[in-house]
This record gives sequence, C-alpha cells and structure tokens, in this order.
Amino acid sequence: MVKIKAFRGFRPDQDLAGKIACRPYDVLSSAEALAESAGNPYSYYHVIKSEIDLPPGTDPYSPEVYEQAKNTLYRFIDEGILIQDALPCLYIYAQTMWGRTQYGLVACAAVSDYLGNVIKKHELTRPDKETDRKTHIQVTGFNTEPVFFAYSDHNEIDRIVENHAIKTPEYDFEAADGIRHRLWVISDPDTIGRIGEIFEKEIPSTYIADGHHRTAAAAHVGEERRNRNKDHRGDEEYNFFMAVHFPASQLAILDYNRVVKDLNGYTAEQFIQKLSEVFEVVPQGEHEYKPQKHREFSLYLKGQWYLLRAPDCYYNESDPVGCLDVTVLSRLMFEPILDIRDLRNSHRIDFVGGIRGLQALKSRVDSGEMAAAFALYPVSMEQLIRIADTGNIMPPKVTWFEPKLRSGLVLHSLESVHT
Repeated sequence: MVKIKAFRGFRPDQDLAGKIACRPYDVLSSAEALAESAGNPYSYYHVIKSEIDLPPGTDPYSPEVYEQAKNTLYRFIDEGILIQDALPCLYIYAQTMWGRTQYGLVACAAVSDYLGNVIKKHELTRPDKETDRKTHIQVTGFNTEPVFFAYSDHNEIDRIVENHAIKTPEYDFEAADGIRHRLWVISDPDTIGRIGEIFEKEIPSTYIADGHHRTAAAAHVGEERRNRNKDHRGDEEYNFFMAVHFPASQLAILDYNRVVKDLNGYTAEQFIQKLSEVFEVVPQGEHEYKPQKHREFSLYLKGQWYLLRAPDCYYNESDPVGCLDVTVLSRLMFEPILDIRDLRNSHRIDFVGGIRGLQALKSRVDSGEMAAAFALYPVSMEQLIRIADTGNIMPPKVTWFEPKLRSGLVLHSLESVHT
C-alpha cells in the first residue's frame, strides 16, 4: 500500500505565484527559458534552468549551474519570496485546460515505496539525465519540482478534494498558455490523517505519469542519505519526495508522434507501395487526417496525407506492450522498411508531442527538414497501468501528458529545519 506524508512546503507569496510559476525544466531549452523569464526576476527558471544567469555557452551540467540554482533558491527564501508553511500540510493543485479540470494532491511520496515498486514505472531512465537531477537535489537540498503520479480513483478522496475546492484558493492565475492554475492548502490534522489512512489502507500503488528521472533521482538521493546516517530512523525528510497525485480517470494522454529524416533510399512511391504490403493505405489528399481510434495511423508525405490501418492479426492482445500501436508501427514499418531499430538513439527519427498538433508535423516535412511524419492514436491510462502492473516498459516516447505541472508553487526541503 501507498505511504504519503504532509510536509512544510515552501511557497510563494500570493501576489507572486503567477510570476514565479513556470514550466518544468525538461520541456524547454535554455534559450527558451531565457526568453520566457526576460524582465521577470521572480521566474522560477532562475532556479531550475539556472544556466540562464551564467555566461552564454555555459555547460548546463557544470558545477557552476547547480551552485547558481542553490544560491538563487536560498536568496528567494531569505528575501521572503518563498515562505515555509508553519505546519505540515497537503495541497490541492487544480489545472484547467480546454474546459477540463484535473485535481491533484501535493504530498510527499516515500523513497521506500519507489525502491519496493509500490510506485510503479513504465519507462526506462537515462543515467545522464538521472545524474543531472540527483546533483540538482544534492546541491540545493530540495525537491525543487514535483513529479506527476496517478492513482486509482477513490470516492472518499474525491469528496474531500471537492469540499476543499469550493473554497477560495490560495493561488488562482492563468498562465500565458491559457491554462488556469489553482492551489488550496489543507492544514487540518484530521483531514490530513484521513487522507493518509486511505492511501495506506486502500490504494495499492501509484504510477509515475511524468517525471521518471526526477523520481529516480529523488529516491536515490534519499537512499544515499539513509545509508550515510548511522542514526537513521526512517522519518527524516530525505526519506520522502514531492509528488502531485491525480486520480487516473482525470488524466489525459495526448498522442506522441514521429517524424523521420529519410525513407531509407525509397522514393515516395516505392515507400507507399511497401506500406501497402502490410497496411491498408487510404489516400486523404491535402486534408489533414488525425487517427480516430486504436490501430489507425496517419502519414504525411510529399504534401499528401494518408490513413494507415493495421490488420488485427498483427496485434497481440495478451502482451501489454505488443498490443500498443507504437509497437506494431515499429515492427511493421520502422524496423523492416526504414531500418530504424533503436528509437532511443537513432538520429534519423524525432518525436513531436500531440500538444503541437498535426500542423507541426506538416511544417517539419514541408520545410525539407524531415521526409515524412506519422501521427498515432494516444495510449490510454488503462494501457499504461497494465504495462506498469505487469513490470513491462513502454517503448520510447509514447505518453504525452497535458497540462504540464507548473514548477515553483510548492517546494520540499530534504532537511527537517531549513537553515
């Protein structure tokens, strides 16, 4: 069962929340962070993309970058820009996008749950990215950004959240991208205790939706601190890290699409012919076509759109990974036709989140940068949970969650008392 914990979060002053909050560190480049933070000394990019305050060309993984992050974070605390709550709290974080709202509980997750596979994974982590986040946590002493978890819906938790969400939120602002963000503070010990009891007795697992590298890094930092502490008790703050826990039914996974640089020596006509040997290929002309269901794909090539349908015989429904559209597309097209066999490392393929729309695929092909684009139907939360529960790993670049969590609204210190 799942262990969660209230904590004394560090949060912005009400008037500054909208100025501080920013997108996560890994969804934009240093140049984009510099542009977004221009003229805003409160932007949290100064903490999570701290290379923007160092000379141009600074290696974002250099020691100076992590020290800069720590210096800025501690200055924000010393100047009262970020203030620690007096008592341990839980927080409700609501995001509204495209008329749909999802409500998450901000709470500390347990390092022991990650190590014991109570917190379930569906992606592999890269050592370099994990090391980067570990160093950031080690140097700053904080979980500076939350990770994004899902859990199986629970009616009583829903009611508790709903009862709090009718109150005036602590923060309520709309970001530049039109997404509304609200946050409520739960400080009542009885309510906190009841939520923790439900998780510990009735929620068997949580699932990493987004933030596998941050989760792994936070868990390994906690494990290292535990091993170094001869007086380790298990209740120290380093045994926990910050996560936003959402009911699975409220989450939306968008498509995650592919673009390729070449057709492996085939002409466009030859490529279509090769596809026709395994797919049903339906020309759509210049009209954009977005896959409408599982087992459909769309192709954009030489100014034309095509609907591709994969025959049922290629799907292995008994295999949680084998029945994914991305798996079938790799087995039928990327590997045998395009000779792209390592999606993680091939320089001939790139990935485009569905938030950018089909126009982004079309633009990259029309510009000549890419030869063809493939759009997929998004995977479901049920598929993700099935893969995680069976100990399987998704292929690379399959899930794109929106909206993204905003960073800088709540922070968790690895020390019981900040000094």
